[in-house]
Amino acid sequence: QVQLVESGGGLAQPGGSLRLSCTASGSISRFYIMGWYRQAPGKQRELVADISSGFATTYADSVKGRFTISRDNAKNTVYLQMNSLKLEDTAVYYCNYRNSAINYWGKGTLVTVSS
Repeated sequence: QVQLVESGGGLAQPGGSLRLSCTASGSISRFYIMGWYRQAPGKQRELVADISSGFATTYADSVKGRFTISRDNAKNTVYLQMNSLKLEDTAVYYCNYRNSAINYWGKGTLVTVSS
């Protein structure tokens, strides 16, 4: 079992910044991918960004150049720095931990971008 604890959501103005964190604990594998997905009201959950144990990253086109994902393997923690936030970034953001055998989700943290 892997437990994921997210933090850092909240309210930001358009053009502002927020930083999300997610720490994994429990039966941590040596190789795994951690990432962030989001789900806006009435929409499907979508990948925002993910990062492998070897620090390879993937970004949704909608966040490239604005969001940066990073990780600290010693702390089993992944971060999502979100800059130049837009109204359409409003969503519940979910942390994800996966490898070829398992797939875990955090409970989600709400990000609201509003003026």
